[in-house]
Amino acid sequence: MNEKKHGIGHNIRQAVLVTVVLLVLCGLVFPVLLSGLSAVIFPSQAKGSLVTADGIAVGAKNVGQDFTEDYFMWCRPSAYNYNTYYEEDTDGDGQVEQYYNDGSEFAGLSSGSNNYAPSNPALTERVEADIEEFLEKNPGVSREDIPTDLMTASGSGLDPHISPASAEVQIPRIVEASGLSEDEVRQIIADNTKGKTLGVFGEETVNVLGVNLDIALAMGLVGEISK
Repeated sequence: MNEKKHGIGHNIRQAVLVTVVLLVLCGLVFPVLLSGLSAVIFPSQAKGSLVTADGIAVGAKNVGQDFTEDYFMWCRPSAYNYNTYYEEDTDGDGQVEQYYNDGSEFAGLSSGSNNYAPSNPALTERVEADIEEFLEKNPGVSREDIPTDLMTASGSGLDPHISPASAEVQIPRIVEASGLSEDEVRQIIADNTKGKTLGVFGEETVNVLGVNLDIALAMGLVGEISK
């Protein structure tokens, strides 16, 4: 009987010791080691790949934003408007409310998509509304010329990239609204275009946030940027 109790006690101590050791290794040592190595080897990425304008962080390289001005390049649709919002005291009670750029109430930081099926009427309604808005702001573009990715949301709703075709179709509007030359705008797009990984994998992409920071710099809206 005593040997049995001794065996049970030994097993409990062993289980507790293993749990504590794994907790320290996996919950403390490993994360601290990875964080330290990433901060040394990839300092920018470890800090979130932040981009700055005039010394102020204005976004992250791999997170899109909701741009609405005609002189800026537009992103893909987002179910959460890229979490971009403005603050305003709309009812005069002294409390500031938060709203997406389309005027709807800000729901808090989120990521994802509506995941509509192709047969869902809400998807058709949203796409048709986006097409009409795009055609209104880009009068020289026909419905058939609008690239598909400009009317479809990414899975995260935060993707900052669009296809080169989606960037190309916006050039006339940007040139007219910004006062920049077509060559300047094309060069800005080229500077923010990333080719296929290893020349084989994936597709060419244009980083909209990077493009718009360069446009803001060229227009004199900001004095200095860091990407």
